[in-house]
Amino acid sequence: MDRKMHDVVILGGGLAGLTLAMQLKGAYPDLTVVVLERQVRPLPEAAHKVGESTVEIAAHYFGHTIGLLPHLEEAHIRKFGFRFFFSEGREDLEDVAELGVSAVLPTPSYQIDRGILENFLGEESRRRGIDFREGVTVRGFDIGAGEEPHTVRYTDGEGEQTLQARWMVDASGRAGLIRRKLDLTRDNGHHANAVWFRIGERLAIDDWCDDAEWKERCHPPERWRSTNHLVGPGYWVWLIPLSSGAHSVGIVADAGMHPLEGMKTFDLALAWLEEHQPVVARHVAAHRDKLLDFAFFRNFSYGCSRMFSSDRWALTGEAGAFLDPFYSPGSDFIAIANTYITLLVGIDRRGDRLASYARHYERMFFSFYEGTLKMYRGQYNLFGDPEVMPVKVIWDYAYYWGVLCQIVFQNRLGDDAFITRMGPEFQCCAELNTAMQAFFQRWHALSERRNGRAMLDQRDLAWFADMNATLHDSLDDDSLAGRLRDNMRMMQALASSIVERAAADYPSVVEGYGHLVGPEGQRMDLFEQVA
Repeated sequence: MDRKMHDVVILGGGLAGLTLAMQLKGAYPDLTVVVLERQVRPLPEAAHKVGESTVEIAAHYFGHTIGLLPHLEEAHIRKFGFRFFFSEGREDLEDVAELGVSAVLPTPSYQIDRGILENFLGEESRRRGIDFREGVTVRGFDIGAGEEPHTVRYTDGEGEQTLQARWMVDASGRAGLIRRKLDLTRDNGHHANAVWFRIGERLAIDDWCDDAEWKERCHPPERWRSTNHLVGPGYWVWLIPLSSGAHSVGIVADAGMHPLEGMKTFDLALAWLEEHQPVVARHVAAHRDKLLDFAFFRNFSYGCSRMFSSDRWALTGEAGAFLDPFYSPGSDFIAIANTYITLLVGIDRRGDRLASYARHYERMFFSFYEGTLKMYRGQYNLFGDPEVMPVKVIWDYAYYWGVLCQIVFQNRLGDDAFITRMGPEFQCCAELNTAMQAFFQRWHALSERRNGRAMLDQRDLAWFADMNATLHDSLDDDSLAGRLRDNMRMMQALASSIVERAAADYPSVVEGYGHLVGPEGQRMDLFEQVA
């Protein structure tokens, strides 16, 4: 038995668990942190875990909060933004609508090889004084009552072991050790499946056509560095490059529109791609001899009724709640949960009562979760709509950059006074997002799905590029409050612009949504309509 009383034990030494350990150790250097991990390093590159793409919050968290920026820049791929091709059933990419950026936006994000990253995290955690134990299988645990410590039973190479800790955090991924033991899993109403595989060869999408104008749209001409989405009704296909030289390919689909049974083996998935995205199928088939792995998740999205407890346990990553791989929010929510857990451990170290803080942080976490869930739930049917989907993507990112990113980048997640001060603005933005997600469905029901040769360049939207460029600004409370109010007004103007844009082609779309059209005044630039 490990007779030492530890401050924190983390069940799981993957991305969520090790970054939490580093964040805790950085905040409280004298803290004793034990991480128990089943797998033994080195982990395989290119075919370890899915979840390779990051967006701005995760990139900021890994790079700046955890201090991994040199590793991200040296060992992974700087992402060329997100990119969409409305290519359902097409053999080509040049004559369909393309949504993306012509040049990389200023705030970085990355394509991550999880094997490379998690191998590095294991080494780095030990360098930072974390007790990282590999080859460990957790056999059971007891949650301490009151001030009693938590007890974890596990086996390692030396047999059965027991340790005790004041805090216990579940970072065990989909195993969800605490979530399952306490029956915390909840159906969130978003039912979708995913299959994915890795090919040990770069899928050079830039070489998939010879059209000179198409090639010259991007500077440099490196679309392969993007998270490329090839979309159609009810689904999206991802293409994500890995620094190891492999490429990740995934199919994510509404369970009712594209059943998992039609794609749950590599051969079935390839046949499905031949029907829906033949251009992808052709290039995957050419490299099928380099298939590295294949896996699937059924009903990958789920909720969780608890995340943080005043009894000094918590959940992070997929051990808690999981949304959807679209927009890559998984690592964002690792960052948010880990930050709240770090704050709670600090509050406990001060000797303050935890209950009110745990409830408040949990409400905040779930408000972010629910706001993001609205972007997915009941929305997959319009993913292949070249008229509506590009505008929805712009809206979703304006909401993300304008609200959630501001709170995280400015280190205000735990600032109760500031969150309370801005409560009316946050509520207004949340209600506006709910209304706009419903409006996109209304517009989609009327849309003619016009698709044609067009580059919908997000860099042409000056206000959009400026939001990205200013994410790392350092703001005091009053300046941040002013920015959030400006962003709220911007979103109101954007909603008006979107409704008016849709009404120009489909006048009846306004029925029931006239309240979204504000008074005459400034409107936000949008793309030209797809011809």
